Amino acid sequence: MRSILLVKTSSLGDVIHNLPVVSDLRRAMPEVAIDWVVEEGFADIPRLHPAVRRVIPVAIRRWRKGLRQREAWAEMRSFLRSLRQDYYDMVIDTQGLVKSAVITRLAQGLRCGHARESAREPLAAWAYDCHFAIPKTAHAVDRNRWLAAAACDYPLDMPLRYGLHATAPAPAWLPESPYAVLLSATSRDDKLWPEAHWVELGQSLHARGLRSVLPAGSPAELERAARLAAAIPDAVAAPRSSVAELATVIAGARGVVGVDTGLTHLAAALARPTVALYLATDPGLVGVHAGREAINLGGQGQCPSPEEVSATLHALTEPAIA
Repeated sequence: MRSILLVKTSSLGDVIHNLPVVSDLRRAMPEVAIDWVVEEGFADIPRLHPAVRRVIPVAIRRWRKGLRQREAWAEMRSFLRSLRQDYYDMVIDTQGLVKSAVITRLAQGLRCGHARESAREPLAAWAYDCHFAIPKTAHAVDRNRWLAAAACDYPLDMPLRYGLHATAPAPAWLPESPYAVLLSATSRDDKLWPEAHWVELGQSLHARGLRSVLPAGSPAELERAARLAAAIPDAVAAPRSSVAELATVIAGARGVVGVDTGLTHLAAALARPTVALYLATDPGLVGVHAGREAINLGGQGQCPSPEEVSATLHALTEPAIA
């Protein structure tokens, strides 16, 4: 094969879960060119993998809100030209949604994706020339890898590798002393860990010589990070940053604790000691998945204690801190 197009548009965690596919393809077919269609807000993620030749941003979320605007239609035409710029030996849609299936259908090449019974939205299967039934009970990372291996007919006997390289310069506000990243923000309130628990964890980290860095995005998240940083000695409430900048911040951390959010998966993908906290969802199918240094705690209706989280992170990071 000469070229392959991957279609995995969103969300942040799902895009990160697709990165091992790139690593597998590169090892199985060293000369193949790999392009990737992804939502514009997450385009920094595939750009961090050196084996991705071209990232093709799409803006479905934004275009839906601007269908009456000429600019949106002009951008859609430009995207279609970019998408159809090359003829691919294979187009692989690992997302299995109708929106990703439409993009796959518009691309040029042999279109591969989930069979109706394994697609997240069964209607998506209409877009594919080749269909593969991948167990829904497998972790999302494994489902992506199995689908690509089946489509390209190579044995999946390779170790799991995300292949990320954080290349952005370290921001000026980042402390030079050792630090841990605390990812307290998530999209749903029922996934939040209590603020008092974050404060207790931050104080424990400070006692061990680690400053706490608290990234945030939305105004509400920035306010929460500021409250937590004020209650934790020497903590830093990080300003709003790009995904590429946050990758650099996370890559330099001694350890990361995060709730069920895409940035926690990014920490695991960057091979940082990571403790993921689950309170409203089951981590079995979508938890952090990166080997021994990525630990899931909690589950639906469960709330890990600060003591358990601190002890787990300490066990992961103790060699680095000693």
